[in-house]
Amino acid sequence: MDGTSVQPRSPAAAHDWPPGVTRVPYWVYQDQDLARAEQTHIFQGPVWNFLCLEVEIPNQGDYRTTFIGQMPVIVVRGENGAVHAFENRCAHRGALICFENSGTAKDFTCVYHAWRYDLTGNLTSVAFRHGVNGQGGMAKDFDMQAIGPRKLRTETFCGLVFGTLSASARPFEDYVGATIGPRIQRVLKKPVEVIGRFTQPLPNNWKLYMENVRDTYHATLLHLFFTTFRITRLTSGGGTFMSEDAAHHASATMAPAEGPDTVYRDAGIRTDDASFRLADPSVLEAQDEWGDGVRLQILSVFPTFVLQQIHNCLAVRQVVPRGVDGMDLHWTYLGYADDTPEMRALRLKQCNLVGPAGFVSMEDGCVGGFVQRGAAAAQDEESVVEMGGAGTETQTTRATETAVRGFWKTWRGLMEV
Repeated sequence: MDGTSVQPRSPAAAHDWPPGVTRVPYWVYQDQDLARAEQTHIFQGPVWNFLCLEVEIPNQGDYRTTFIGQMPVIVVRGENGAVHAFENRCAHRGALICFENSGTAKDFTCVYHAWRYDLTGNLTSVAFRHGVNGQGGMAKDFDMQAIGPRKLRTETFCGLVFGTLSASARPFEDYVGATIGPRIQRVLKKPVEVIGRFTQPLPNNWKLYMENVRDTYHATLLHLFFTTFRITRLTSGGGTFMSEDAAHHASATMAPAEGPDTVYRDAGIRTDDASFRLADPSVLEAQDEWGDGVRLQILSVFPTFVLQQIHNCLAVRQVVPRGVDGMDLHWTYLGYADDTPEMRALRLKQCNLVGPAGFVSMEDGCVGGFVQRGAAAAQDEESVVEMGGAGTETQTTRATETAVRGFWKTWRGLMEV
C-alpha cells in the first residue's frame, strides 16, 4: 500500500487525545489494534525505513534480509549496481523466500514450492507450471508478471540504504531536511566498514525506545557513567537539533568545560563519586575526527533509524517491532575503511560503552520495560512531556524533550489523530 491509497481509519482516531504534544496516553504502548494499524499508517506509509548499509551488499547478487516494521524484506544489489528491495514473501502461499541474514545469489527460490524470483523480485518460474504428463499445472492465461511480492522504492544516502512502499514519500534528502542531512553526512563522511553487530531483544513497545533515543534530558540522570566520567553532562555545550518538520532529530554534546562542575552534586542528583577510577582509562580517550569539538551525537530518522557517535564509537541502530510489548534492536558498529590500526583498536575498545552490557547504555535496555510494566494498568493516564516547553523547535540545550514531542507530532500526523 502506498501513501496515495485510501487507508482505513486509524484506531487512534477513536480516542480523545489531549491537545498539543505534551501529553501521551499510555494506551498507545498497549493497544493491539493500534499496533496493527501502525504497520499500514507508519511503516508502509510515506516514510523512509532504514534497510541496510551499502557496504553490506557491495557486488551484484549480494543481499541482506531485514524488516520494515514487521514486514520481512530482501535487499539485493542488482545489475549495474542498482539496489532493489522487495517483500520477503513468496507470492504463492506466503512463505519466506530467503532465510539467511546475508549472502550472494543469482536468484531466489522459495523452499516450499520452488517458485523462483530474480534479483528485482520478479517471478521468473513456477515449478510444474504446465503440469505433469499433460495434467495439472496453472491455467494457460496465468500471468507471472502480475504476480509477485511487493516492491519498495530505494534510495541511498551516505552509504545508507532506505526503502519505502509509498509512492508519495518525498525524496530522501528532502525527507530528512537541511538540518539533519548534514549531520548524517558529518558522521558518514567517508566509506565505512562493519566491525561488529548483534541483536538485542527488549521487553517494551518500539515507541518507548525511539522516545528514549530522543530524550536528551535523561542521558545524564539515568546513565551515571556519563556523569561520573564526564563524557556528557547537561552543563556541557551542545543542543538538540530538529528537522524542519520535527520528524527527525540530532543531539550534540561538546567537550566538557575545564574545572570543577558541582551542579549535579549540589542538586543532590545521583552524585558522581570522584573516588571511582577506570582500570583502563584509555577507553575514554577521544579524538576529534570531525574538527568540531562534538564528543557525542545521537541522531534519529523517523520512524526507527538511529546513528550514533559516542567519542569515536560509531554505530547504526535499527528498531524492529515484535508485537505490542517487545522489539529487537539491531546494532551495527562501524569504522572508516581507512582507519589506522590504532584508531580501529580504539573504536573496538569504545564499543564497550554501548550495547546490552555497555557502560553507558545498559540502562536503556531495561528502562523501556520499566515503563511498559509501570503503566500496565494506567491505559487512560498520560505521561508528561513538558521539559523545555511545548514546542518542537531546535533548542540550544539538552535539558529538553523537544525531540520527543517531535516524534509524537509526526506519529499523530501519520495516524491521523
